[in-house]
Amino acid sequence: MQRRDLLRILGGAALGTATAPAVLRGRYRLFAQSQSQYSARTIRLMQESPVVDMLCQFAFADGREQGTPRADQWLRNPNTFTAADFEAFKSSGVKTLALGRGASSYEQMLRFLAEWNGFIASRPDWFVRVDDVEDLRSTRRDGRLGIMLTTQNAEHFRTAADVATFHQLGQRLAQLTYNVQNRIGAGFLEHNDGGLTIFGHDILAAMERVGMTVDLSHCADRTTLDGIAAAKKPPVFTHAAARGLMPGYTRCKSDEAIRALAQKGGVMGIAFIRFMIRPEPPVTVEHVVDHIDYVIRLVGAEHVGIGSDLDMAGLGAPIPRAGEPLGIASQVNFDRYKPYYAADGGVHVDGMNHPKRLFDLVEAMGRRRYSDDTIRLVLGGNFIRAVAASWVPTPA
Repeated sequence: MQRRDLLRILGGAALGTATAPAVLRGRYRLFAQSQSQYSARTIRLMQESPVVDMLCQFAFADGREQGTPRADQWLRNPNTFTAADFEAFKSSGVKTLALGRGASSYEQMLRFLAEWNGFIASRPDWFVRVDDVEDLRSTRRDGRLGIMLTTQNAEHFRTAADVATFHQLGQRLAQLTYNVQNRIGAGFLEHNDGGLTIFGHDILAAMERVGMTVDLSHCADRTTLDGIAAAKKPPVFTHAAARGLMPGYTRCKSDEAIRALAQKGGVMGIAFIRFMIRPEPPVTVEHVVDHIDYVIRLVGAEHVGIGSDLDMAGLGAPIPRAGEPLGIASQVNFDRYKPYYAADGGVHVDGMNHPKRLFDLVEAMGRRRYSDDTIRLVLGGNFIRAVAASWVPTPA
């Protein structure tokens, strides 16, 4: 590989450092601040794959800092988002990220979409709002970052007619519930799961009519299975993990649910949340790959992908204490979350608290002799296939 080709692939640097990669015995150091070195194969696969993170917060873990988080500043004043910020995101290798907003009201979701549509439109040379599959594929060709407008709740749908409104505004995926009960069904923290409601069936049907993907990641077991059974197009778990490796933890998906999802052509994204991957530390990238292996053995390589549920620095939002937002209404429910934290206070997998964490994942898959084709499917090919099918509107 020629040095100029490496520079083209790597884009020069990460986290605002315009430094050429150091060549070290056939492996390459991607940015000066990191000691990580990646194989030429990993770099090639990350460069040529349509890498999709189906839940990635548009931030660098600065929500913990005092003052206004940079992500909020960027939305309020897009001019504060600089070329260095853009290069920091691009250095991750992610071509498209799904935002996964936790919408709790009609008005809140309108505001969210207005802010993000304005931000994306402010720099069409850097960003593309992902409306269709061609937008997903274009990011690999033109170097822009694809942003998919998605939600982790569907409470903003007051009626089935609202689904078409939000689709027109750019929303392409909705998770039916978050952690607790809503009008559609039960979240995984509920003690009583009555399944998908009549209203929930109406919302799901409306989503499929307009071409909006159904996400069941946080849904309780019966609601999950009801949603899959009702779906005529591939549903997804954007960010989850295998309960077979986490017995008794209901946030992870059962074998029954994973099989049912695969039978409908769906895809399950593996989250990089430490307490979803292993019941106690240490939790490494190898344990993440254990979950990928598990899904592949259960239903095949065509049904697993990535949904990190982290920001670009790998920390993610802290789990709220009892009584705080996000649907954790009691200490009992908080305890059922079973959170535990990394040394820096984050919820990330050890060693994956940096933008290049997907390079680490590809290295780990390579150590297990995954083929190039399988790695490409996991990195984004599977989710692109699933949303391509679910985004086709159904004639009235």
